[in-house]
This record gives sequence, C-alpha cells and structure tokens, in this order.
Amino acid sequence: MNASELFRRCLEKSYIHVENGGDYATERRGNTLYIYLECSRGKTDWKNNLDFPARPYHRGEGLWFAHRGFLRVWKSVEKHLSPLIADSSLTEIVTVGYSHGAALAVLCHEYVYFHRADLHGRFTGYGFGCPRVYWGVRGRVYRTRWENFFVYRNIDDLVTHVPPLALGYSHVGELIEIGARGRYNPIDAHRPENIYRELLLYEDAAVKIKDTAPSFVHAHSSPHRTAVPPLLSEEGCFLPHV
Repeated sequence: MNASELFRRCLEKSYIHVENGGDYATERRGNTLYIYLECSRGKTDWKNNLDFPARPYHRGEGLWFAHRGFLRVWKSVEKHLSPLIADSSLTEIVTVGYSHGAALAVLCHEYVYFHRADLHGRFTGYGFGCPRVYWGVRGRVYRTRWENFFVYRNIDDLVTHVPPLALGYSHVGELIEIGARGRYNPIDAHRPENIYRELLLYEDAAVKIKDTAPSFVHAHSSPHRTAVPPLLSEEGCFLPHV
C-alpha cells in the first residue's frame, strides 16, 4: 500500500472521538495494525495546536521535549491505543496522520518504538501536512526513535513550517517534499485534495524513474539511499525498493 492510498484511507475513516480533541481509528489486516489519527475538527483542536511551548517528555533513553498541546492530546489517545499496540500477535504496525493527526502520529510512532522493541524495523509512520513536534537538539533520541517515519510536505504548506525553526522546533524522521514551489499559496498547499494530487504525481514520477533507470542503477541501488519510503502490500508486508 503506497502513501497516497494510506492518506486517502486516513481522510475517509470514521473516527472515535476522545477527550482533549483526540480522534483515532484503527484497522487490522492479518497481523498488521493500522492506526489513523484525524486532522483538526474543532476549537479544542486549535487551542491545542497553538499551545506550542515545549514540555519535557521522558521515556527511558533520555529526556526530550515535545509540543505541549500535541502531547496533551496524545496522552488522551494513548490509553485507548495502548492495549491494541501491546497485542503480541502483531507483526507490523503502521501509523498514519494528517495535519493535527500527523503530529499525534509522531508521538504514536515514538510510543510504539518504546513499547514494542520486538517490532523494531517492522513499524512505519506517515505524517501528511505535519507540523513540527520535536523541540531541542537532535541527538541520539531524535535519530533512533523516528526511523521509518516519513513526513510529507507539499512544499509551501504553512502547517509544515510551524512552530518555526527559530523557536527550536524541527521535523523528525525523513522529510519528503512533494509539489512545486509557488504552485499553491501556503493555505491551499495544506488542503487534502492538493496533497493527494501531489502524492499521486510524486509516486507516478518515482515509478517512471524506476522503469527507465539503467540496469546498473538497479543493481547498485540501496533502499537506505532513496527518498521513497518502503511500500506495503495489502497484507501489510514491506515491499523492497530496487
């Protein structure tokens, strides 16, 4: 399953609403758990979005700081997802979020990293139109906890540029820029229909590059050096890049 399909599913899900404006949905396919986190839907969400002072967050390997508003919402959702994440029959977990939900996906991915050490290398996260969540120096915690987390930015998307770098915030995981500068204004670049359109164009271009590349490029390529994240099959299995 590619990124555009995951994004479409994220937009179409029926969500469960919990306190502090948290909204989540889950789907199980075989031994793969898909977790979806919804975008902003009301005043409570926006209140939390704008509550951006950094708050200390400690989990095992070292202290780090997170956007206070997003952390508040995640703690409301966490208790509902934790029993599902703990299911020992799972072999993969995929977390997907858009906008406000993408920020929660950042925190959910970190939760899976900490609580499911047995699945390291077998869980992925996708943040579409994701605001910045992590604050501070990008040390070991930053590098290890968000491996296989992909932030998709429609280049001029305003939401993906806040909170600003000047306040100490940065994106986690791998930042993948889609679209073209100047194609949309900063508000329209965040609209789901435009993100979806650019995802399809991005994936189509990636397929064409793969199909037209000389054989020696395929022979010497590495999945760790590509800007395109691993794809998932319908059963949730990773499909390697070549």
